[in-house]
Amino acid sequence: MKEFFVNVTRYPRYLIAFSLGVFNSVVEPLARRRSNPVTAVALVGALVSGLVSLTLVLRAMVQPAPLS
Repeated sequence: MKEFFVNVTRYPRYLIAFSLGVFNSVVEPLARRRSNPVTAVALVGALVSGLVSLTLVLRAMVQPAPLS
């Protein structure tokens, strides 16, 4: 049973490492292009729209609308 729990504790570390790797591979190219004003405005717009979308999806998951 000890081996089972040792194996299960590896998954959160894998998830964190994978998430940080994806985040790094997305942010690094965008950080190099932030000096251009048009790109900076587009990045801010994408960030805001992403956060609004995430908020709306999570709110719909937590408080579903009645069917009738």
